[in-house]
Amino acid sequence: MQLARIILRAGAFAALLFMTTPGNAAATSAHDFSFVSIEGDPLPMKSYEGKAVLVVNTASFCGFTKQYSGLQELWQKYRDRGLVVLGVPSNDFGSQEPGTEAEIKEFCEVNFAIDFPMTEKQVVSGDGAHPFYRWAAEELGPMSKPRWNFYKILIGPDGRAVDWFASTTAPSADKLTRAVEAALPR
Repeated sequence: MQLARIILRAGAFAALLFMTTPGNAAATSAHDFSFVSIEGDPLPMKSYEGKAVLVVNTASFCGFTKQYSGLQELWQKYRDRGLVVLGVPSNDFGSQEPGTEAEIKEFCEVNFAIDFPMTEKQVVSGDGAHPFYRWAAEELGPMSKPRWNFYKILIGPDGRAVDWFASTTAPSADKLTRAVEAALPR
């Protein structure tokens, strides 16, 4: 029994090391990461190579949920010029995204006519954060870690982390649209 506990603890420690080590140490760009789409299909960031990507952790029951409208407008305005808005539902803050992927997708389509790509629900903060978010924090600094829903991380066409924007920055804010326009492929 004692040996079993030691083995279990060693395995847990190894898993913790794997999760907290920048297992993203080999990552050189956002294109090295992958998500799963809200529909359950593989969603490698490499598929967005050559495009600017605004990655936004979202939640359906947040005071900032109305930003979905602005994100959809941003997507419609710039997608033909090479912008992808990528919604990443998360229940990390205030348990404001409790639904299933199907419920989240329906909520977004019915209430905001969202047609930009979205991922499965993800952990975006803390030690268990998706590796993309840990990498982005290493690249852009600790203030870029999502502190609430609707944090935004801008990725350039080359996969480089360009900038981050707090939840309070609306998708239509001048500083965000200027950054998006500067990041669009030439």
